[in-house]
Amino acid sequence: MKHISCLCLLSLVFALSTGVAQAEKADRSKPMNVEADNLRYDDLKQTSVFTGRVVLTKGTIIIRGARVDVRQDSEGYQFGVVTAEPGKLAFYRQKREGVDEYIEGEAQTIEYDGKADRVKFIGRAEMRRFRGATLNDEMTGTLITYDNTTDVFAVDGGPAGTAPGTPGGRIRAVLAPRGAASASAPARPQVPAAQLRPSTNLGGDKQ
Repeated sequence: MKHISCLCLLSLVFALSTGVAQAEKADRSKPMNVEADNLRYDDLKQTSVFTGRVVLTKGTIIIRGARVDVRQDSEGYQFGVVTAEPGKLAFYRQKREGVDEYIEGEAQTIEYDGKADRVKFIGRAEMRRFRGATLNDEMTGTLITYDNTTDVFAVDGGPAGTAPGTPGGRIRAVLAPRGAASASAPARPQVPAAQLRPSTNLGGDKQ
């Protein structure tokens, strides 16, 4: 019960720290472009299997891995599973809606659900948020789930010793405060108040 409560708390804290901007909405309707060494396509099942140095782009989404399995349902939604090469990590990156911010992550396996608009990073999972080129938030765990529609992250440390980088099954997170730049802005110099000059005439000094 304590483990579940910690996950919920971390999800809420990170959602508040990232603001209300969501993932780029236009990405859903963009075509999927893939480069790979090999392709196996099944028209009847609407499945595609790309293998060998796969690079997939869909709008602002960039995915890299050793293998990508893509399935499309009857409504046109796409579902993908990205598998990394042995000893390496698969990669995912996407721009956030309306701001100069990017979310990127790495894991042994990445699952993309186009209908639910959700991404899962499974095994040696890492997630980072950039503002422009500056790294702001970073976290690691065994499983990281990113919900694009609500912009909420859930991080699971998993059992102790599950994977390197999560000792004791605990997650690690570094969250930068929002508005830190404005808080550190230098104070404006104070201008001394104007001094009144006494006059001996009711009408003031003659020009």
